[in-house]
Amino acid sequence: MPSERLPEQSDARLDWTGIRPQVDPVTDAALFEGVVLRRVFAFIIDMAIISSIFLMMWAIVIFSLGLLSGVLLPIFPLIPIIYHTLLISGRRSSTVGMQFLGLEVRTVDGTAPGLLQAFAMTALFYLSITFTSFIVLVVALFNDRRRCAHDFLSGTIVVNAETRTGR
Repeated sequence: MPSERLPEQSDARLDWTGIRPQVDPVTDAALFEGVVLRRVFAFIIDMAIISSIFLMMWAIVIFSLGLLSGVLLPIFPLIPIIYHTLLISGRRSSTVGMQFLGLEVRTVDGTAPGLLQAFAMTALFYLSITFTSFIVLVVALFNDRRRCAHDFLSGTIVVNAETRTGR
């Protein structure tokens, strides 16, 4: 009886592109359907999370009888910027609110943004809403990709994650 040989293991990965529908990472209209409204709700979710972080930090300040206020209070304005920058430049390219609503941030060529680009997007967002009271976000209603002013300036787009991955 001949001995059975096991197939040699390969480190090659399977190519799944034939199974998933091919979607252009930049121009396919399905990537941008319903993005504006979902971005608004994602922002509300993110603000709830950031608010809970603020509350926890205030609790720490109160329970320390103010001893930690010199350390924690200067960090308060940085929390939203740190939150958005780290999550957008992270593995999923989206904040918790964006993940919940099936959105992710991409560069204009379809790749995930790096830390510097995520920081630019976040800083430009907070600067623009500070000076225009969210009026600058109306820009998203007048372009095909539903990009806001800070998206244009930072070279990013927000897309439907499900459409991009073919799920």
